Order: sequence, then C-alpha cells, then structure tokens
Amino acid sequence: MDTDRDHDLAGLLVEGQKGDHAAYEKFLLEAAVVLRRFLRRRMNDPEMAEDVLQDTLLSIHRARHTYIPGRPVGPWMYAICGHRMTDFFRWHRRVEKVEIALTDDIEPQSEENKRGRSVLEALAGLPEKQQQVIKLLKVQGLSVKEVSAATGMSESSVKVTAFRGYESIRQIFGVGKK
Repeated sequence: MDTDRDHDLAGLLVEGQKGDHAAYEKFLLEAAVVLRRFLRRRMNDPEMAEDVLQDTLLSIHRARHTYIPGRPVGPWMYAICGHRMTDFFRWHRRVEKVEIALTDDIEPQSEENKRGRSVLEALAGLPEKQQQVIKLLKVQGLSVKEVSAATGMSESSVKVTAFRGYESIRQIFGVGKK
C-alpha cells in the first residue's frame, strides 16, 4: 500500500475512532479492498480468502481502539490480517484431521460411520449444557474464551462442563476405565 493511501485510511480510522460513522464505514470498505488483494495473493481459494477477510474486518472493528493515530495504518491492518489467516489455517488443519472424506469406496454402514454415529448419539444423551459446550468447542472450533462469551458461562465453567461431558462420553464407550 502506498503512503498516500495509508495516510487516507489512517485519517478515516481516526475520524471513526472519534465517532464519525460515515468515515468509519468508508475506512472498512477501503480496508476490505486492500486486504482482499493481500489475502488473494496468499491464499489459493477465493472463498477462503473472503472468509478470512470477514474475520479480519471483525477483528479490526474489535481492535479499532488499539490503533495509535499518527502511525501508519497498513502494518497494523496487515498484522491483524496475518493473525486471522494463521488462525484460519490452524483451524482448517485441525478440522481436516478429524473429518473423514466420504468417497465411493466407503460403504454407508462402515465401522467409521457406525463409530461416528455412535459418538453423535452419545453426545445427544448428554445434558443440554454439556452438548452445547462440546459442540461449540469441537464442532465449531471456538476457543474456551469464545464459548464463554457465547454462553455467558465463566471460562472455568466451560472447561469443567466440557471435561464432564468428555468423561460421560468415555464412560459410554468404556474408554479410560480404571
């Protein structure tokens, strides 16, 4: 990003920090153009780049108070974007390890499918709060802090609820018995 564009974006962000909603909206629109180009150069899939862009814009919105007026806005935005991209790839790798790709070779009633269905059935047998916490943590890939915010529970309560749910599922499958 050239220095003139950086200066213009910084000015819009500063005005947005002061409460000018129109300037802030313009900043987000212009930042999206810059960051979309940045992400598309680094990611093969345009849809994934758009997902990261949206996460980045939300992060920028949440962190807008951390921008220090008078400093270049580009490095600040790129740092946030880089962190969102890293988080996306980490999450994607975790999900890929867990997911089983269905192909024509796998029979509908294979052992993996039975086991997967059994885990879902075991999860369905848990109390509602445990189901919710485990689904948010393991299915949606949220952090403990994010689950805490989404459920209104303390982070400690989220951890204890998840642990108790995991223990119940282990008991159902007879794993980890002493």
